Amino acid sequence: MGFRVAVVGATGAVGREILKTLAERDFPADEVIALASGRSAGLEVSYGEKRVLKVQALESFDFAGVDFGLFSPGAKVSAVHAPRAAAAGCVVIDNTSHFRMEPDVPLIVPEVNGHALGQFRKRNIIANPNCSTIQMVVALKPLHDIARVTRVSVATYQSVSGAGKEAMDELFNQTRGVFVNETVAPEQFTKPIAFNCIPHIDVFLEDGSTKEEWKMAVETRKILDPDIKVIATCVRVPVFIGHAEAVHVEFARPIGVEQARAALRKAPGVVVLDRREDGGYATQAEIAGEDPVYVSRLRKDPTVEHGLAFWCVADNLRKGAALNAVQIAEALIREGHVAPRVAA
Repeated sequence: MGFRVAVVGATGAVGREILKTLAERDFPADEVIALASGRSAGLEVSYGEKRVLKVQALESFDFAGVDFGLFSPGAKVSAVHAPRAAAAGCVVIDNTSHFRMEPDVPLIVPEVNGHALGQFRKRNIIANPNCSTIQMVVALKPLHDIARVTRVSVATYQSVSGAGKEAMDELFNQTRGVFVNETVAPEQFTKPIAFNCIPHIDVFLEDGSTKEEWKMAVETRKILDPDIKVIATCVRVPVFIGHAEAVHVEFARPIGVEQARAALRKAPGVVVLDRREDGGYATQAEIAGEDPVYVSRLRKDPTVEHGLAFWCVADNLRKGAALNAVQIAEALIREGHVAPRVAA
């Protein structure tokens, strides 16, 4: 008997990517249910290449008998409906920011802290980390195991898809406007995004950092090690899909470039693409639609005693969201935490 899976926020960019990922990975589902707000009820979304699902209204949906709820509807919606699903016995894997820092909700990247999966039983909810955090900790984990990371300084170059479909439309319309001499005022961003970089993602906090930058620091500590210090500058760039990061890492012990390269090559979910020649590195445009985190430009940082620098890129809709959520569900099944229930 297979599983019943509800995809919440199925009409959004991440929800559609979850449906695509479930189909591509042949997830053992007998039934997949597409859920969204009542105003989207009746719309159709694709599940794989040949199947179409009719969207049902989240507000009136009964989660009894549903095994997994893969949520990506926005934090405020998850705050209301994820606990409702969890109370009905559905294991919730939530892509929003709402539950991430709650102490009794595990924050999981399977390649990094899969050992914490069993903690989900406290609330029946597992949180998916922020997209920029996921790709960084996947790359840091094998290095941390060798020499213990003590401090990270990271600058991100994040695509507009991280802000949703409307943000992608804004980039398209503003770019087109430049060529036809037609100004398109910013609505999704604080300044024009076409041919521009905006060092501002999420709201500003009292210390001058943004909430996105704060997320990278606190989530890295929760997932990888509470003693790691993180300073981030998060930048929105005119790219449709894919986040890039320039990462500078300090370690407690010596670590060589070749030692790090060998560890990264063995690490699950990582591809090292690092040739010291023109074009010998990964970029966002090349990795869209790919699952791994790509690491390039690996080199020694001579400004600190034990330091390395590298460049990493990943598809923020896949490993940064949909794929990570599906991998969590797969791990729960593989480790025997979740078995199919009889539908109520």
